[in-house]
Amino acid sequence: MIINTAILIFANSSKEEQLQKAIPNGLKLFGVLNKHTLDTVRKSGLPYFHFTEKEQQGSNFGERFTNAIEQVFDYGYENIITIGNDTPQLNKNHLIQSYELLKQQKFVLGPSQDGGFYLMGIHKSHFNPVSFLHLPWQTSKISGAISHLLIQNFKVKIYKLQPLKDIDQLEDVNQVLNVFRTISVELKYIILVILQLKKKVAIRLNTLRYKRIKLSFHNKGSPVFHLL
Repeated sequence: MIINTAILIFANSSKEEQLQKAIPNGLKLFGVLNKHTLDTVRKSGLPYFHFTEKEQQGSNFGERFTNAIEQVFDYGYENIITIGNDTPQLNKNHLIQSYELLKQQKFVLGPSQDGGFYLMGIHKSHFNPVSFLHLPWQTSKISGAISHLLIQNFKVKIYKLQPLKDIDQLEDVNQVLNVFRTISVELKYIILVILQLKKKVAIRLNTLRYKRIKLSFHNKGSPVFHLL
């Protein structure tokens, strides 16, 4: 059987992710997420390509992402499923479902809760590099913009997967822990460490604020009593 669908993992190394997102203990967090993503992709049985910052080409996200998609299509594949590394809820079933939908000539979008998307499944005939370059990448409008582009230009049917939560900043870490009960023990441990660090920082900040307030009252001098 000829498989004409490939998975594009468009995800930086854990070191680069940590530089961009600045999450405490993020190096370990994104190391675990990268491993989770690769394990999930391998379970799907589909061929895949991992584009880190070393393989990406372009001066901005839109250029790098578009160039990566174009390169995989140039390898001879008819369909591409693109994913990142920051959605721990992503599993093998999402990939297999997307693969089946692409065989039906549908465009597949896995929307993130912040307006972005964690997965995109696209056929070669629906890919226009010029149009892609002008989309509002890395904004909350991207999911709606790309859906509008496909409907307007190609009249293609769009199938949306369940919305999932991705990790872009420190505030997202706690939400992922609360909504995703089946995360690996390793990932859960890293998240708990991060949250503990966050708690310690908050306590230190509150202590510093208290000391400053106490100091400011002290500097006002002793109270003056007026005798009637």
